[in-house]
Amino acid sequence: MTDSSAALTRDPQAVRAVNQLDGAHARRAFLACCGAERWANGMAGGRPYASVEALRRQASELFAELSRDDWLQAFSAHAAIGAPRPGDAQGAGEQAAVAAAGGELLDALRAGNERYRQRFGHVFLIRARGRGAGELLAALHERLDNSPEQELHNAAAAQREITALRLDQLLVGR
Repeated sequence: MTDSSAALTRDPQAVRAVNQLDGAHARRAFLACCGAERWANGMAGGRPYASVEALRRQASELFAELSRDDWLQAFSAHAAIGAPRPGDAQGAGEQAAVAAAGGELLDALRAGNERYRQRFGHVFLIRARGRGAGELLAALHERLDNSPEQELHNAAAAQREITALRLDQLLVGR
């Protein structure tokens, strides 16, 4: 648990703003955390949350219920590493270290992303925040050797990690 995550757990008011959102706004906020509609609907419908722990417990329970199609929907909400979507400030922020990479490294990421998409049918998903472009490229190349089943598992684990970080950002109002 990060320091900011631990601080959220101790703050009894951390979920108040989320609990006060109307249904449509809550659904959009949760959908921005995890692109699976079923998960976002479940999170929005689970309000009000008594605590951050209750919110996280609901998130975990809903993740356990997601199907392969739900995961693929969540993955499709992400841009490829090294190619954030125009106007996606959240994605660009998460990939900030990649934006500073040189042309050859970005070209290698783009080529690797395409090979990955052709092999697995979805975007290469990894928590980019705090990782450099070289580290991301190495992970991409390593994961290209996985089976489709293993890679679905890896991408789902990355989606959980990204979603947890985005939930913390939502709770602190960033």
